[in-house]
Amino acid sequence: MGVLFYKDKHADMEVYNDYNSELVNLFRCVKYHRPELQRELSYFLNAREMFEDFLAQFNIRGMTDIQRAARFFMVLKTSYGSNQKNFGCVKKNIHVMCEYLDRIEERLSTVVIENKDFEGLIKVYDKPDALIYLDPPYYGTERYYQAKFSTDDHIRLNNTLQQVKGKFLLSYNDCEYIREMYKNFTIEEIHRNHNLINRYGDKNNTYCELLIKNY
Repeated sequence: MGVLFYKDKHADMEVYNDYNSELVNLFRCVKYHRPELQRELSYFLNAREMFEDFLAQFNIRGMTDIQRAARFFMVLKTSYGSNQKNFGCVKKNIHVMCEYLDRIEERLSTVVIENKDFEGLIKVYDKPDALIYLDPPYYGTERYYQAKFSTDDHIRLNNTLQQVKGKFLLSYNDCEYIREMYKNFTIEEIHRNHNLINRYGDKNNTYCELLIKNY
């Protein structure tokens, strides 16, 4: 998601895909119904009780897409580390967050928003001049993600990328299993800050990731 919003240049054809249907619904509502979504958000507070209500309301029947999107937005923004599970206990200016949706709407105006399995999506959009960025659940940490992703899925992703026509860039955690699986591609190590532990001076706040590509 960060790649989509922080790119300096935009392609003529851009596709964003996410397995999380709540995030996809949020983006669709921002793209097509941004004023109504902002109006719904204007009634909310950064409160633990409301946060817990929002978590409980996702599966309630009869809720509109805009109502679902507003609740997911608040859960995402007010949860600890955006984990969508625990209340973050952090000061948030809801008015400023709502205003920021104007910029998101503008960015998404020409983006195709999908909610598909990666294999089917790549088959539809892969072509020689395509650039595919993938950010799957990291190997060995799948239990921390909402989307279910098994060892077979990691293998299926590798098999799919062996056959792509375009270029791909893949981010993964640094482990021997992934290094061995992608040993025939270019692998680059990067080190980045761990935002959740930056506040603790006695902790190592960097960790290593891998960027894997076929070009």
